[in-house]
Amino acid sequence: MSIHSHRRAIVYARARLKSTMAASFAVCRLRFRSLGRFDRFYLGLEPQTQRRLASTISVIKAQAGNKTAKAVTKAKENKTFQAIQEERREQAERSVLISCPPRFNEKKFLDYLSKHGTVNKHFFYSSYGAYAVVEFSSKESIASLKENTNIPAVEHEAAVPFKSRLLSLKWPGSQSNNQPVPNFQEQSPPSIGDITQLLSEKDSVDEQLQCLTEALQLTEENISLRFLVCSLLGDIAGAYFPECIIRPFGSTVNSFGKLGCDVDMILDLDGIYATSQKKGSGLSLEYQVKRGASERAVTQSILSVIGKCVDQFGPGCVGVQKILQARCPLVRFSHQPSGFQCDLTANNRVAMKSSELLFLYGQLDPRVRHLVFSVRCWARVHNITSSIPGAWITNFTLTVMVVFFLQQRNPPILPTLDQLKDLAGPSDKCVIEGNDCTIVSDLSKIILQKNTDTLEKLLQEFFEFYGNFPFNKASINIRKGKEQTKPETTALYIQNPFETTLNVSKNVNATQLERFVKLCQESAWLLQKREILNRSSSQSAESVLPWGFTALLLPSVTSGTGVKSRRKRKLEPASSRIKNLLDSLKIKGGETVAKKGSTNPSR
Repeated sequence: MSIHSHRRAIVYARARLKSTMAASFAVCRLRFRSLGRFDRFYLGLEPQTQRRLASTISVIKAQAGNKTAKAVTKAKENKTFQAIQEERREQAERSVLISCPPRFNEKKFLDYLSKHGTVNKHFFYSSYGAYAVVEFSSKESIASLKENTNIPAVEHEAAVPFKSRLLSLKWPGSQSNNQPVPNFQEQSPPSIGDITQLLSEKDSVDEQLQCLTEALQLTEENISLRFLVCSLLGDIAGAYFPECIIRPFGSTVNSFGKLGCDVDMILDLDGIYATSQKKGSGLSLEYQVKRGASERAVTQSILSVIGKCVDQFGPGCVGVQKILQARCPLVRFSHQPSGFQCDLTANNRVAMKSSELLFLYGQLDPRVRHLVFSVRCWARVHNITSSIPGAWITNFTLTVMVVFFLQQRNPPILPTLDQLKDLAGPSDKCVIEGNDCTIVSDLSKIILQKNTDTLEKLLQEFFEFYGNFPFNKASINIRKGKEQTKPETTALYIQNPFETTLNVSKNVNATQLERFVKLCQESAWLLQKREILNRSSSQSAESVLPWGFTALLLPSVTSGTGVKSRRKRKLEPASSRIKNLLDSLKIKGGETVAKKGSTNPSR
C-alpha cells in the first residue's frame, strides 16, 4: 500500500471515531461496529498498516476516556481530599472483583448480578486472566450475592474457606467459547516508543506535556480497582481489628499516580484509638489490652500477624514479604488479580498528610501536574529514578523539587506550606507525633497570583534552575519556599514538609546528584535549540522526528554520563554531546526521507 493510502486510512479512522466521541461509550461501540464499510476497508489493508491504524484507534479511545475522567475530576473539585477518599472507599465496600472466562455474554452476566441488587457501574480488565469490577448500589447486594456463592470443590487439596469479595464466574458447559470478548480497560502505561510517536505528532511543547499527562495518569477505573484491593485487604485485617481501615496513600491518591505504579497502603488503627478516648465525669469502661515494649514493637507485631494472614488466607496474594526491621515496617506482596505490587504499613499518618498536600498542589494549577509528569518521565527514561531501592532520586523527591521551583517563580505559581497553614481553619488543625501537619482543606480560600508562563518555558527553566542550583551548600524547603543552609553534609537535602528534622533525599549520593545536574544542564541547552524546539513543517505524518520534549527522551542525550563511563574516561563537554545528537537527528531524517523515496509507488 502507498504512503498516501496509509495516511488516508489513518485520517479516515480518526474522522470516524472523533464524530462519535460526544455520544456515550455504549453508543460509540454500537456505531463503530455498524461501520461495515470501515471493516471491509480495514481488512483490505496490509498487516503493518493495520497495526498503525489499530494504534491510532486505541490512542483516540484513550483520549475519549480521559475526557470522561476530566469530567469526573471537575465534579470533585469542590470536595476536600478527605471527602473524596471517603467516597471512593465507600464505593469500594459496595464492590466485588470477579474472575471471568475469556469470552462470555456480558448482558447475561449483568442480568444475573442484577438479581441481587442494582449495579451502579462495572468494567472489565485483563491481569492473569479476565476480571470484572462490579459496584452495587448497596452493601445488602454484596451480602445477597455471597449467600448464593459456593466454596469451590478442590481435588487433591484443601480449600481455605475464607469468603472474600474476590469471586469466580463459572459459565455452564462450553457456552463461553462462542461468546464475544468484553471491552477491557487498559491498566498498563504506554511504552516509551508509543509515547514518543504520540507526542511527536503534536504541534507545540505545551500540547506534548498535556498529552503526556493524559497518557500516563491513573484512570477512574484504575483508581477504583486500587481502592477495591485495599478494601479486600481490609476484610482480612478486620478479623483481628474490626474497626480498622486500610487506606491507600501516595501516588494512588495524590493526583500524580502513573498507570502501573505500586499501591501503598496504611493499616489505619487511629480510628480505634480516637473512638475509645471518651472521657466523662462518671463511671467509665476501658478495654483490656495487651501491652508492648514500644509503639514500634506493637506495629511490628500487628504487621507480622496481618502479613501471615494475607499469605495463608488472602486469595490472589503471592510473594508476601514481612520487612519489619525497616525504618517504617511494612508487608510487601503482589496482588495477582489486579496486577498490583502492594506495600502495607501501619499508622503512617504523616505519609497520608503528605499525600493530601501534594493533592492540594496538583489541584491549584493544571501546570503543576503536567510539569511533574514530564519531569518524572524524563527522569525514568534516563535512569535517574528506579523501581529498585537505592541511591537514586525518588519520584517523591522530584515532585517536591517541582513544587519548590514553582514557588520560586515571579510571581509564584504555588504558595508555601506555611501560607497553607495560615489559611487553615479550626477543623484543619492536625498535630501528628508532635509535628504540626496543619494545612487548609478548602481550596477556595487559596488566592493564587497571576502567572502566565507556558509549560515550555517552565520546563526549560526548571532544568536551568536545578542545573545551576547550589546543592553543595543549600537545602530545599517548601514550607518556607526558599533556599536554606544545609544542616548536614549530604549530597542532596530536601526538608520533609511535616517531619522537619528529616531529609527526604538522604539516600541520594553525590554520583546520582551529579548525573541529575548534568542532565538538567543538557536538557536546558537542548530546549534552547531551534532544531529541537520546533517541529519541521516539511515533515509528513509518517516521518515526524523526535522534537520538543520527545527529543529529551533520546538515549543519546545521556551518552557518557553513566557511572562506569566516568570512571573509564573523561566526560565530553555537554555542548559536544548535544552537537552530535543534533547531527544524528539530521542524518536519521535524511535516511527516513531516502527510505520513503525508494518505496515502490505501485504498491
